[in-house]
Amino acid sequence: MIEQRKVALITGSAKGLGKMTALRLADSGCDIIINYVHSAVEAQKLCERIQAKGVRCLALQGDVSRYEDLQYVTETAVQELGGIDICINNAGPFVRERKFFNEYKQEEIQYIMNGNLLGVMQLDHLVLPMMRSKKWGRIIHFGFGHASEARGWPHRAVYAAAKVGLVSFTKTLSVEEAPFGITVNMICPGDIHGDNKEKLIADVEHEIDPESPRGRPGVGEDIARVIAYLCEERSDFITGNIMDISGGLDPIRANIHSME
Repeated sequence: MIEQRKVALITGSAKGLGKMTALRLADSGCDIIINYVHSAVEAQKLCERIQAKGVRCLALQGDVSRYEDLQYVTETAVQELGGIDICINNAGPFVRERKFFNEYKQEEIQYIMNGNLLGVMQLDHLVLPMMRSKKWGRIIHFGFGHASEARGWPHRAVYAAAKVGLVSFTKTLSVEEAPFGITVNMICPGDIHGDNKEKLIADVEHEIDPESPRGRPGVGEDIARVIAYLCEERSDFITGNIMDISGGLDPIRANIHSME
């Protein structure tokens, strides 16, 4: 459990893994900032659900690929809740259509890079002064399975490049900010898709997933519980880590094999 009331911002948290993380941190006693782009109805419903737990919650619209939106979110957090102690960079544009790099449009390249790398760096830059002033902070980045190995990922060139760049940034920032009581880690979810992103482990523990070495499908709780642990008061010795939460599945190799 988090011992003192902290304020947690989770980007892209109206649905999916971000939603599960927001609920988990609210259960730990954190005040929550829900961030969304288009899912206003879902964000408001989640905000009301979190407030019913006895903590404060804001639902703020903002696109992580736009710096002015990031400024709005962080400035509002200061005005309404006093700042940001925990920053979960969950949002990140992902193009599901498989296509080669030369098939991307310039605006697609810019959007994916801004949303997955530059926007993350800019948000971290905005929240670091708040964390440094308190000598405490938790920053979580999101990657993909085995991102730390910097493998090639056919049909995902731009997304993979952004996330692999984020690996190096995670490790660098963790060293720079460690003296200020700030930890920086990266979570790399496995192939968690569809409704499973908002399920609990108990919902699927008896299901069989033939592609998963673990044997069951992954769910949102698998990710949220790790993030909650990293945000605990005494998790300060865990920093600069790239953590695969995948049940042993290698998503890149699985996708490559499916192309053969």
